[in-house]
Amino acid sequence: MRGAVKRWWALAALVLLAGCREVRVKTYAVGTTTVVGGDQIVVVRNRGALERLGIKEPVQFRGEFGVVLLMGPHDRTGYRQIIESIRASAERVRVVAFEEPPADGGEPSTPYRTYTLWVVPNAVYRSGIGVDVVTPSDQPIARSVLP
Repeated sequence: MRGAVKRWWALAALVLLAGCREVRVKTYAVGTTTVVGGDQIVVVRNRGALERLGIKEPVQFRGEFGVVLLMGPHDRTGYRQIIESIRASAERVRVVAFEEPPADGGEPSTPYRTYTLWVVPNAVYRSGIGVDVVTPSDQPIARSVLP
């Protein structure tokens, strides 16, 4: 519970620093997807783009957009994402994240990726903002620019 609250505060800080003072974050989701690929950060502006990532979450795209962090692939069950911090400025958002392997080693599985989805009101969308995801030791994981 404490980790979820910490993530909500981090996301709220991201949204507030992105240029809007009063923003309500409606949805936060984590999970796995079997869509192939590697580490990436993706901005989704419509249901089709979200479904292509293998994610089924209730996003109201008329007033919201999604930001999805995908990590993997993995062939053992039990991996999960940890979002350590999110810091934003007028030009860039920096996310520090890593994946935690299963404590018991997991079970063999078909390849999958973990994801974290943030749903943010369109009012804070700013084209050209860079989004960098790095490990706690500052190694790059993924990078994107809001189109």
